[in-house]
Amino acid sequence: MLRRVLCTMLLVGALPSLAESQGHISVVLLGATGDLAKKYLWQGLFQLYIDQVSSGHSFTFHGAALTDLEPGQKLMFDVLKKVTCPPDEPPNRCAVLKDQFLKLSQYHQLKTAENYTALNREIEMLLHQEGLKEAGRIFYFSVPPFAYTEIARHINSSCRPPPGAWLRVVLEKPFGHDLESAQQMAAELMSFFREEEMYRVDHYLGKQAVAHILPFRDQNRQFLDPIWNRHHVERVEIVLKEIVDAKGRTSFYEQYGVIRDVLQNHLTEALMFLTMELPSNLSKAEEVLQCKLQALQSLRGLEKQSAVLGQYQAYASHVQEELQKGQNYVSTTPTFAGVLVHSDSLRWEGIPFLLTSGKALDERVGYVRVLFKNRAYCTQSEALRDAGHSQCKPKQIVFYIGHGVLNTPAVLVSRNLFRPVMPESSWREIVGQPDLHIFGQLLSDYYVYSPVKERDAYSVLISNIYHGRKDFFITTENLLASWAFWTPLLNSISHQAPRLYPGGVENQHFLDFEMVSGELAFTVAEPVELLNPSGSMPSDYKTIQSKFRKSPLVSAWSEDLISQLASDVEKTASRAVARSGQFHLALSGGSSPVALFQRLARHHYDFPWRHTHLWLVDERCVPLTDPESNFFSLHNHLLQNIRVPYFNVHPMPVHLHQRLCVEEDGGTELYAKEIVALVANASFDLVLLGVGTDGHTASLFPHSENGLEGAQAVVLTESPVKPHQRMSLSLPLINKAQQVFVLVMGKGKHDITTQISRVGREPRKWPISGVSPSSGQLVWYVDYEALLG
Repeated sequence: MLRRVLCTMLLVGALPSLAESQGHISVVLLGATGDLAKKYLWQGLFQLYIDQVSSGHSFTFHGAALTDLEPGQKLMFDVLKKVTCPPDEPPNRCAVLKDQFLKLSQYHQLKTAENYTALNREIEMLLHQEGLKEAGRIFYFSVPPFAYTEIARHINSSCRPPPGAWLRVVLEKPFGHDLESAQQMAAELMSFFREEEMYRVDHYLGKQAVAHILPFRDQNRQFLDPIWNRHHVERVEIVLKEIVDAKGRTSFYEQYGVIRDVLQNHLTEALMFLTMELPSNLSKAEEVLQCKLQALQSLRGLEKQSAVLGQYQAYASHVQEELQKGQNYVSTTPTFAGVLVHSDSLRWEGIPFLLTSGKALDERVGYVRVLFKNRAYCTQSEALRDAGHSQCKPKQIVFYIGHGVLNTPAVLVSRNLFRPVMPESSWREIVGQPDLHIFGQLLSDYYVYSPVKERDAYSVLISNIYHGRKDFFITTENLLASWAFWTPLLNSISHQAPRLYPGGVENQHFLDFEMVSGELAFTVAEPVELLNPSGSMPSDYKTIQSKFRKSPLVSAWSEDLISQLASDVEKTASRAVARSGQFHLALSGGSSPVALFQRLARHHYDFPWRHTHLWLVDERCVPLTDPESNFFSLHNHLLQNIRVPYFNVHPMPVHLHQRLCVEEDGGTELYAKEIVALVANASFDLVLLGVGTDGHTASLFPHSENGLEGAQAVVLTESPVKPHQRMSLSLPLINKAQQVFVLVMGKGKHDITTQISRVGREPRKWPISGVSPSSGQLVWYVDYEALLG
């Protein structure tokens, strides 16, 4: 059969002479009757055959699945009959190519070790009969990842090509669920295949606009070298929006969510193409991959506040319906995410990279947008300026992945930047559509280029597999580096409730977000529907003011509570400065004050920071640069965003003589002396405290040996959780303050809030119960979740 096909192709001039044959390639598509194979892979393999039939290689295509031979064969050939030629292919040649492609394709049931042995024997027998030498084999795994190990074992043991022929194993995502699972999967595969044999597919690397980012940067070095850096770029947006929801895919989505599905792979790969240093030679895959790895490793770690999350409202009902979950089932899986990424590389330090994707949005579109800073001021009125080249118009480069208003892949460069160098053989300039707007500008304000010939991403990638272009695929090292970057964020948001959004055009501004102080936040407050069937919950958004433990209580939803607390802190500060010229504020650590710090930095521009001294109520015995440090959190969320004099910041001296919290170093005495020297009567104007689930406050824990009583102002204590060693202000010193505010937030604090509302003054059992300013005021700020559960 193969000989007859080759002879037929010779007759139509599609092949070189048999004497020039470069060898035979066997392509094995596992999962040959699945959705991905039906939609993209068989068409991509046919395109490979069309492109390479004259290359000197001969081909056979082996579709494989678990289905029995006869039904599997019928399913596969129903798909093969629907493959199409490109529009520019002559009909006669197309008919011959399609006919021969079908004849070169056959179906196999691959279920057992014997099936793989039989396939290997069949390939060897065919080549022996035709007198052909084997050049290599491609195994395309279009199957779920849980099947990879068993298939890999069978291929390695009984279906490898002979020595001298290459093996290329193509793997589809997901490549793990987090760093640990990715490491485990990688280790299993590495026990069967060498790194150079594995081709992990991210089909976004086959999208023509994404695939052209590196060539564009290379071909336009003369223009980009001066401006492709933090001094000239304002921000970068990498976006993939979808209209469709997750219905029909909730089983997958409940495991992965939008960050694992899109951001960790597709958008991260595009980010690497933008941020990596260009190698001297783009044709050297090893150099490209090494530069990508360095770019990945230069990304700054993500925090919970680096992301905003959403979930379309109907998602929960889709999950309940498809996964047979009860009516009370609540999913925290995000279907929308915006993530702020920073690179610590010298080129990109300080530049925000916004990665955004979601389901049930207003449009289907994907793009990578580089927006440049604009320092120009144009004196001439806008109506009289040269529209195309005005330096006052936005300057941007857009790699338009597809769909949207353009409905085609494209590269757009603002005319007031430069006319780009583009390869004429593969990209053509678009003119026309003068009234079309994109990113707030007329299309005529850009140089616009689209592919001469649009190609499906899988066709591009299958061609790259054939050519052995490893730089279009994900290496093990790059994969693990990507998961190492994303996993901490995924862990931190695993129980975070996403913002609900209606979906489609009804979203309006509901998912808009902004960058504030290096973090992301939604720009529009989330409306909260309050339940009040029996009067057990508040009936409106206003704060409740009452009494708690005989002291004033302020209670509200968390966002409103923080707003009220920030205002009260500013009023206290202003009164103190008016009275004495200074404001001494002692702040607790932990997660609760973070929202307050952010609120103060973003909204309180009249705060008297110049006259404020900032002290710590407690500190963990770690270096101040350690993320576990309370000072580190204070610096990240407040200090770096306000103008407070350097000498007014007073971190606790936990790190002395290259040692942490050693009693002989006298750190507690040093801090106590500093307080006495600067704070009148050692009485802080305001102390902010929190409450732990065990009733501790500051770092004063139940049954603490130090700090609950006595004359010592600053003490070393032991925490029941790591890091165990702490430094803390003592209860007697706290009680000397003019005002003490206690902040309690979250459902996790409901039980302890209820408990301490019932007990008297028992500081050895409940340290927070011992807070009672001797001549000042205590105010409780408790959100509804902590108060009412």
